[in-house]
Amino acid sequence: MAVNLSKNGPALTAAFKEVVDEKSSTNWALFTYEGNSNDIRLAEKGDGGLEELVEELNSGKVMYAFCRVEDPNSGLPKYVLINWTGEGVNDSRKGLCANHVSSMGTFLRGAHVTINARAEEDVEPEVIMQKVGKASGANYSFHKEASSRFQDSGPQGPVGSVYQKTNAMSEIRKTNKDNFWAQAEKDEEKRRQEDRRRADEERQQLDKERKDREAKEAVVRETRDKERSSQIEQQKKYQQKQEADSKEMEKHRYEEQEDKEAVQKKSVRRGVSLEKANEAASLISQRAMNPREMFKQRERGITPAEPDVPAAAPVSPQPEPDVDDGQSRCEYDEQEAAPQEQLKEEAPAASSSVQETAFEEPAQVEETSSYEATPEETSDKGVCARALYDYQAADDTEISFDPEDIIAGIEMIDEGWWRGYSPDGHFGMFPANYVELM
Repeated sequence: MAVNLSKNGPALTAAFKEVVDEKSSTNWALFTYEGNSNDIRLAEKGDGGLEELVEELNSGKVMYAFCRVEDPNSGLPKYVLINWTGEGVNDSRKGLCANHVSSMGTFLRGAHVTINARAEEDVEPEVIMQKVGKASGANYSFHKEASSRFQDSGPQGPVGSVYQKTNAMSEIRKTNKDNFWAQAEKDEEKRRQEDRRRADEERQQLDKERKDREAKEAVVRETRDKERSSQIEQQKKYQQKQEADSKEMEKHRYEEQEDKEAVQKKSVRRGVSLEKANEAASLISQRAMNPREMFKQRERGITPAEPDVPAAAPVSPQPEPDVDDGQSRCEYDEQEAAPQEQLKEEAPAASSSVQETAFEEPAQVEETSSYEATPEETSDKGVCARALYDYQAADDTEISFDPEDIIAGIEMIDEGWWRGYSPDGHFGMFPANYVELM
C-alpha cells in the first residue's frame, strides 16, 4: 500500500519548510509511521544539527530524516535525506516500507545527499559530512594554493578509469535481492488476506452468536410476557368475581332492607287502617237506622221511616285483618256474617213501618238531596275522592279499593255511606270516612 502523507499533511509541510528556510533556527526534522499503519507523522524536530538528529533515531522503527548542513567546501547550505531502517524492524515491514522511499524522496525534495542507513555507523556525522563534501562537485581551496602550481612534479601515474568488470555473482545477488523484496511483498499480501479472512470469520461467528442470543432472549421474553398476561388475566377475573360477589351481597342487603321497610310500613298502615275502621264502625253503630237498608228500600220503591224504637246497630265496615294480627280469614267471615243475619231479621220490621211514617218522607228526601247537590258534580267524572284506607266489599252492592285509589262519580246518599265507581269500574257503596274529597 502507498504511503499516506495527507492525514498529517499540514504538520509535515510546516516542518519541511522550517528546515529549508535558512532564516529558521530549525535545521532538522524526523518523520515516522503511526503504529503499523502507512500514515506518516512528525516525530521530532530541532536545531542541534546532525549530532542531535542521530540521537533520535530508533533501531526498532522505519524513519525518514531531513537535515540542513553547511557545505565544508563552499559554505553553502546543503540538504541531507536519511532513509533509516532499524535493525529491529521485521522483514515484512521492511519490504513494505521499501516502496515508500521514492514517495518520501518526492515529498522531501531538494536533498543533495541521500543516505540509506541501517546501523549507527552509517549515520556518523563525519561520514555524512564527507559525502556532502564529495557531492559538492568542486573542492575550492583559495587559501592553500601552492605557489609553484606550474612546477614539474615528475612523471605522472597511469590515468584511472571507471570501467569495472562485470561480476556474475554480484549480479545474481542483486537479482536475488529484487526477488526477495518481491517475495516479501507477496508474503505481506498473503498475510493481509489471511487477516481479512480471519476477521471475516470472527465477525460471522460473532453475528451468529448474537443472533442465537437474541433468539433465546426473545423466547424468554415471550414466555415472561405470556406468564405476566396470564397473571394479569387471573387477577382481573378474581377482581371481577369479587366485584360481582360484592354487588350480589349489596343487592341482598338492599332487598332485605326494602323488605323490612315494606313490612314496617305495612304494619303501620294496617294499624292506622284498623284504628280508623274501628272509629268509623263506632260512629256508624250510634246511628238509629242502617243506611244500606234504607238504600235497598228506596230501590224497591218503599219510603223508609224512622221506627219509634232504635234499630240494631248496622253493619260496620271492618278492614280485613292481616294474618300478622293473629286473626284468620274464617273468623273475619263469621264476624261479617253476623251483622248480615241481623239485617235480614230487621228487614220485615222496617217494611212494616212504611205506612206509619209516610208523612215523614218529604223531609227525608230533602236531607238526601242535600248531599247530592254539590258544584263538583259538574265535571266529567263527577265528584271524586282519594282512598285513605283499604276496604273490602261485604257483598255485590259495595266496592273494594286500596289506599291512594281514586273513587269517581260519587253520590252522597248518606252522611256515612256514599256510592261511586271503583278503579276497576264496579259501582257500589263504600264508607264515607274511608276517603277524602279531591
